[in-house]
Amino acid sequence: MQTRQRREQILERLDADRFASVNDLAEALQVSPSTVRRDLQQLGASGELRRTHGGAVVLDRAADRTSDGALEHPYATTAQADADLKAALGRAAAALIPDGAVVALDIGTTTPLVARHLAGRPVTVITSNLAVLDELRDDPAVDLVLLGGTVRRNFQTLVGALTLQALASVSCDVAVLSCTGVRPDGRVVDDMSVEAPTKEGLLAAATQTVLLASHAKFPGTGSLQTTSLDAVDVLVTTAGAPAEALGRVTAAGGRVVVA
Repeated sequence: MQTRQRREQILERLDADRFASVNDLAEALQVSPSTVRRDLQQLGASGELRRTHGGAVVLDRAADRTSDGALEHPYATTAQADADLKAALGRAAAALIPDGAVVALDIGTTTPLVARHLAGRPVTVITSNLAVLDELRDDPAVDLVLLGGTVRRNFQTLVGALTLQALASVSCDVAVLSCTGVRPDGRVVDDMSVEAPTKEGLLAAATQTVLLASHAKFPGTGSLQTTSLDAVDVLVTTAGAPAEALGRVTAAGGRVVVA
């Protein structure tokens, strides 16, 4: 198990149980107590948890709560949910990007799968998603532009004033946007207020918008509107998405791609 995966599992355990001892974590992860102590020391230093005698407790940070007050799940947990649907969306969205294009990839667990299928192609990728960086960091064919900002380790993103300043100075052909839900009235929503300004910046920088929303995102969750189906150029979805929603896109001149 890689260090990052192990530390994500530690944070998942803390999210569920609020406290975890060194010995319990060592047994669950099948590593030595000294390895767990090093992990807890690093996670504590980076503000992911608070060390206690013999273990650690979770930190309830406002930035890691959704718009309804629930604690945000760690990246690894979210990435595993609907993995097959996300893989299909990633392939389909990447196929829409022409060689030579400048594409901005949003935060989330699906856009790194778009990046995976852009590997080896002559494109420019702009992102604040550290998981996208992991996919493309060693690829000489892709010009990779990483936006600055404050690291949100729980969800592998960069946010804040520096991110927005960088976005204000870039322009791209396509923005590939993720979401947590699409309301029956066509509003595209998200559930993390700290991420919403970055999404708005991506939309402002792009000539075209591609929205990734599997059928599971109708209606999904979230109360923070980022855009609407009427405003997207392409909706990439999966079989089972509501016909009314697909009709909204096409009626506004957009295109629907079923992955």
